[in-house]
Amino acid sequence: MTRPWSDPVGPFRADQIHEGSHYELSQGHAIHCMTAGGRHGSAHVLGSGVLDSDPGVTQQVGVDVGIEWNNGKNLRAPDIVVGMDLRAPGWAKQAPPLAVEYADAGQDEAELREKIAELLEFGTRIIWVVRLTGPLRVEVHEPGMALRIVHGDGELHAPGILQNPVPVRALIDRDAAHEATLRNLLAREGYTSLDAVRSEAREEGQLEGRQEGRQEGRQEGRQEGRQEGLERALATARAALQAQLDARGFTLTPSLTARLQGCDDLTTLMRWLTRAVTSPSAAAALD
Repeated sequence: MTRPWSDPVGPFRADQIHEGSHYELSQGHAIHCMTAGGRHGSAHVLGSGVLDSDPGVTQQVGVDVGIEWNNGKNLRAPDIVVGMDLRAPGWAKQAPPLAVEYADAGQDEAELREKIAELLEFGTRIIWVVRLTGPLRVEVHEPGMALRIVHGDGELHAPGILQNPVPVRALIDRDAAHEATLRNLLAREGYTSLDAVRSEAREEGQLEGRQEGRQEGRQEGRQEGRQEGLERALATARAALQAQLDARGFTLTPSLTARLQGCDDLTTLMRWLTRAVTSPSAAAALD
């Protein structure tokens, strides 16, 4: 990439860039970054929810997180970063294991290539570039490896970073994102699917029913066993929902906490769980 400046090192440093500013730095040179369009911004929310819910992610997922290195001469903000400790204030100072960039109409391709090269050199292990124009596809960039393309109906893998594969469509499509997020949240609780939760409830109910039936009557035991299995399934769904609300940074009021804990309908809890991925507030998710 041919830079428009002659000095290889520019005058700016990361501590001169304020949070919320539309600038990144490359070797001390300021690069103006445009705000996201509608589908671009929506995709950020969907993709971050899918990635943050993955059972293999033990640290934070962030959107537009500024990353500083090279003595402050480099400051880059990928659309999504995965697997970083983001609790400290200020710019992050470590390379994200996985970064995601969405490329829409008007994308500066030369600048994108430079950003990818800098992040890989800094230590990022995988970069996914999601192409929003033309056929849906994701470019996979890894250090020392040839560029790979995964098309819209394919799956993405990030060994050692994510536990589950990510359907390409889940990074941009609301229904696919909700399905993948729900799968991830259930996996965190040891379930492969919602059907597995229901099946366990039925099986536990039948087992408890047989055991109780020998002692106090077969019919009464089955009913109590089913109820116990249902209670376990409800507790699992409430825990998954609470985890998703916590991941979104929502704090429940006492009334919302009572609503969540008092819900004894599994279908309603599953509906709330999928809505919690994109709802603007906890109240909207549990409405």
